[in-house]
Amino acid sequence: MTIKCISSLILLVLPLILAYHTFAQPQIFDITTYGATPDTDISEALLNAWEDAIVSANESKIVIPQGTWMLSQAELAGPGLGPIEIENQGTVLANADPNSMPNPKAQWIAVNYVNSFTLSGHGVFDGQGALQAWATNDCNVNRNCSKLPINLSFNFMNNSVIQDVTSKDSKNFHINCLACMNVSFIRLTVVAPGDSPNTDGIHVARSTMVNIADSVIATGDDCVSMGDDLTQVYIHNVTCGPGHGISIGSLGRNLNERNISGIYVKNCSFIQTQNGVRIKTWPSAPATIILSNLHFENLIMQNASNPIIIDQQYCPWNLCNLTSPSLIEIRQVRIKNVKGTTSSSHAVKLSCSSAKPCDDVKIGDVDITSAKMEGTKLGFSLR
Repeated sequence: MTIKCISSLILLVLPLILAYHTFAQPQIFDITTYGATPDTDISEALLNAWEDAIVSANESKIVIPQGTWMLSQAELAGPGLGPIEIENQGTVLANADPNSMPNPKAQWIAVNYVNSFTLSGHGVFDGQGALQAWATNDCNVNRNCSKLPINLSFNFMNNSVIQDVTSKDSKNFHINCLACMNVSFIRLTVVAPGDSPNTDGIHVARSTMVNIADSVIATGDDCVSMGDDLTQVYIHNVTCGPGHGISIGSLGRNLNERNISGIYVKNCSFIQTQNGVRIKTWPSAPATIILSNLHFENLIMQNASNPIIIDQQYCPWNLCNLTSPSLIEIRQVRIKNVKGTTSSSHAVKLSCSSAKPCDDVKIGDVDITSAKMEGTKLGFSLR
């Protein structure tokens, strides 16, 4: 082919390439074009932008620009016709008083029934829990306590990514993932003081193929907590602390709970946490589910109180009784290559059910020393 022919071909194809890239760019929905201003509640502008974006068959992006924005509450529901992204470049603030929300019993920001959703932008979602909400939390003494709103709630979603955002000082759990499939949480920062109540970092339940990776989670409760009906959950490269560690459970209190299988926690660090990795089930409770195929590998503990714990007599604040053993069955657990220090007198604590003893639990290559007595290696506590 001659140079002249090649040049002609390039001139013919180039406009098609440019046209393709032009077509492939997402359609932008900037909330400021919907009337959002820094001194007003942006919930209506965000909802209007969302309603326009979900009817677009092409890729859509809702932009929250740099700056500080007030948002009373938002429920963003699908389904949508095409992929949709929210890019938060700023700091979004919740109302300090949870009772001032339009629906105090709902979550602060919820995204439901969406396929191919992305949340990004390096922005901050600040629940402002420290100002009023945490002081009203009495769940440690009241089983019928009022539930405070979650910062970010994702429900009935598929093939979605939550990445490069910060959740700060949520009134309750920071992030909730319920009834989802193939959802990833990547490069997140989740932060609240170590004494903030019920501020779990990421809570996952009734989902499959959930990936939590490359994130820093520092809260007053579980770094990651897992409820029932889970399969294929991958947690890796997560730094946790302060907080209560990475937990499966608590489980057993509800009769209709479902099995858990295929949990992989790898390459994670625990800094000044109450626990490292934990499985917790309630005694004297009705559920009879099976937890199986659980893997904990390549973990670093830095002064973690309970590096490895299976607690089937979980009964915080004495809100239950110990008259009957847990009916949850735990089996096929693999724990290996766990190193570091602890502030307690044991590296591994196994408190298994007398009714359903732990089965096929293999623990190896655990090297935990006492933070109080430097160099003293610690072993197992069984009961």
